Amino acid sequence: MTPEHVHQWVNCHPLSPIHVDCAVTVMLKIIDGKCKMRPTEKVVMALLYDCVKHLPGQILQADLHPLIETARANENDEALKNLIYEKRLMAETAISRPVMKGFKAMIREQGLLEKREKEETEA
Repeated sequence: MTPEHVHQWVNCHPLSPIHVDCAVTVMLKIIDGKCKMRPTEKVVMALLYDCVKHLPGQILQADLHPLIETARANENDEALKNLIYEKRLMAETAISRPVMKGFKAMIREQGLLEKREKEETEA
């Protein structure tokens, strides 16, 4: 999947502010190494994050974006890893599991990610 394809998908399926927060949370999980999605899905989710990071969220603060960009560029910084860990936990606590599961189901139903079997683990 290309950045252009993801951008086109976002244009056809605008995310609500809470779903922007979900995309940010998945990006934090990817950086923190706690995302259980397939490697190809992680790439798509990072592209999705890049397409929506400029949009307002409902719960999470925009100051996460510079931190995420720094963490993506400095994968071996232990202090940064610890800060990402804390921010991920905060984001996961702020967004309910049903909201996150609904977001993941929506992006699968709308064709951004492949549908999965029920028993497969998701992010």
